[in-house]
Amino acid sequence: MKTPLSRSDELTRRRFISRTASALLGVGLLPDFLSREALAAAAAKGGSAKSVIYLYMDGGMSHLDTWDPKQGDVMGPTKTIQTSADGILLGEYLPRTAAQMHHGTVFRSLTSTQGAHEQGNYMMHTSYQLRGTINHPSMGAWLQHFRGPGNPTLPGSVYVGNASRHPGAGFFSPELAPLFVNNPEKGLSDIVLQKGLAKEAHTARMKLAGDLDADFVRVFGKQRNVAAHSGAYDGAYRMMASQDIVAFDLEQEKPALRDEYGRDPFGQGCLLARRLVERGVRFIEVSLHGWDTHAGNFIATPDLCDKLDRGLAALVNDLHGRGMLKDTLVVVATEFGRSPKINPALGRDHYPKAFSAAMFGGGVKGGFVFGKTDKTAAEVEDDEITIPDFNATIGCALGLPLEEVVQAPSGRPFKLADKGEAIGAVFA
Repeated sequence: MKTPLSRSDELTRRRFISRTASALLGVGLLPDFLSREALAAAAAKGGSAKSVIYLYMDGGMSHLDTWDPKQGDVMGPTKTIQTSADGILLGEYLPRTAAQMHHGTVFRSLTSTQGAHEQGNYMMHTSYQLRGTINHPSMGAWLQHFRGPGNPTLPGSVYVGNASRHPGAGFFSPELAPLFVNNPEKGLSDIVLQKGLAKEAHTARMKLAGDLDADFVRVFGKQRNVAAHSGAYDGAYRMMASQDIVAFDLEQEKPALRDEYGRDPFGQGCLLARRLVERGVRFIEVSLHGWDTHAGNFIATPDLCDKLDRGLAALVNDLHGRGMLKDTLVVVATEFGRSPKINPALGRDHYPKAFSAAMFGGGVKGGFVFGKTDKTAAEVEDDEITIPDFNATIGCALGLPLEEVVQAPSGRPFKLADKGEAIGAVFA
């Protein structure tokens, strides 16, 4: 396991000021100043990623039918296939991904304490258990907190899909929450000027609104909700004026490439993610729903895998061809696995005890497997990975300071991945 990344031998003057200011003022400080020393130390020991494309399999993806196939009755009708990486087998429903496996690492020994969807989803995104008293930040919010926005005219984080359970910015400023894009093919709504409204007239209206709000902002502008409301308007205005807003227009891409990604919301979301990374967006999550296969697992899983397989393989291949894969970490994750035992409805039930995930690019090894389950994929045999460990590994790939303590507005201290330790063995 990785040792703490941001621990230095001397408590420098800058670090003393940083910690003192953080304790007194909370999380609203400029991360590039406060954590410069910790970020430099972390970047020297982690991966090469600058951005993350996080593909989330919502509902609990079956590890047996995908990343960790076995032999015997536990497989049902699912067969195994060879991959481009010697010795690594995948489930037969991922043939395109199998051809890209030399670019990635499979994690076969994840385990979670959360066996319900909402709780498992929350822990996977935050490293913390769901509580009624606090909202923890997601990884995209942590990345922006430490690194700032990658492109000042675009959101630092984008979520593509239905985000009913996404934790967002947590206790960080709301401006660190992702921009939600429900349908990638439709792009962004209400982002161009009203028809017939000249730019000069719009600018004059904005100035008038600012003048009218000036007294209110002067008195209440530092309050969290007021600042968030104002920030949302400012961000939208910057986006409207940005030349990079074209990133959301998938019509700019060749039809053949769009076909390669898959003409469905997930595949087009993967293509949108690549376009956003090209323009400096730090964190994009694309969600694929429907993995809760309590019944008809062997009917639903092949179709779900086909969508994942097309989008993921095209994304990895596209990033590699453009020279972007080294700087972009592609993560495939889910809240838990599915049971080795096939139930009477020919489905698989929730199974947090052992499951799998994968990473491609971003400095991780290609053609590598970390961790092992037993012959039925029911128990972790070697190198158990907790959810905080997995998220710490993402943070390590990004060169983020895992040991940096941030105080929530309530005064409670938190770290990016709780007590998780990054898995150094997976980095090239």
